[in-house]
Amino acid sequence: MQEKERIIIPDESGEEHLFDVLFTFDVDHTEKSYLVAVPAEQEEEEEVEVFAFRYEEAEGDSDDLTLFQIETEEEWNMVEEMLATFTESDEESE
Repeated sequence: MQEKERIIIPDESGEEHLFDVLFTFDVDHTEKSYLVAVPAEQEEEEEVEVFAFRYEEAEGDSDDLTLFQIETEEEWNMVEEMLATFTESDEESE
């Protein structure tokens, strides 16, 4: 079994939360990168809350990410489409 990539994301109050990265993807025509993750503590639950962010890697350090809220409907539509594709391929592999 492949080990999942994990990241720590602080909330508005500065409290840190551990997330499992489901997948990342790049959009060539916008040159933006996106990350989709789930809270690590609710991974085994039936219904999982999914979080998506646009991200940028710090120059020279792929482990240092800056996350940005997704704000446009166009971006959300892209993320939802990728999530549907990811979910379908995940279900087929089971």
